[in-house]
This record gives sequence, structure tokens and C-alpha cells, in this order.
Amino acid sequence: MLKAHSHIVAPIDDELRTKALYTVGELRSRGKADKDAVEKLYQLIVELTESGLDFFFLEPLRRLNAGNMMMGMAKVGISSMLKGSKMVVHKVLKKLDERSLISILDFIEEIIHEPETPA
Repeated sequence: MLKAHSHIVAPIDDELRTKALYTVGELRSRGKADKDAVEKLYQLIVELTESGLDFFFLEPLRRLNAGNMMMGMAKVGISSMLKGSKMVVHKVLKKLDERSLISILDFIEEIIHEPETPA
């Protein structure tokens, strides 16, 4: 579905990609939206969010050779965004049922892609 639309891309390292796909597979096979599933999904979403925030907000500053003060201010702002996001995600996931769990797992699979090989 996403490839049918214009979209932005944030790279993740191979370790996070592997962890995400493993976690999705594990939670899908269990099929239960229990406390353990919610916690694993929460941790995965937080890691993916942290990676995306770093890429979209800090990477441009690194490429501009921003100074320590600018980087520090950006990190404080991102930390506040992440803290707010964590609260919302945790609250939403606590009410997760099996159908919603599958929908979130489908979404995560949809946004994770292997690197393209050069032609």
C-alpha cells in the first residue's frame, strides 16, 4: 500500500530490522494481545521511533556540522517528543485486542524493507 503513494524513508540498521521482523513473527504466531505481547510491541515501537527521530531531526544537523549547543538543544527537544509519544503509545497498547495487534503487526511489516541492491 505504501509504495502506491509518495513516501519518506528512514533507514534502520540490520540489527533493528532483524529484531522487528522477529518480534512481528513471534507475536503473530502467538496471536495473543497479552501483557508480554504489549510490552514487546511497545519496546519495538519505541526503538523504531527513536531511530526515525534520530534520522529526521539529528542527521540533518550532523550533516551541517552543527555545534554542541545546537545538537544539545535538538536532543532535548527530541527527548521531550519521545517522552510524550511513549506515554500515548503505552496507553493505546494497554487496550490492545488480538485484531488490533494483527493490524499493528501488518503495519510494521509494511514499513520494513530490505535494502535495494544496486543495479
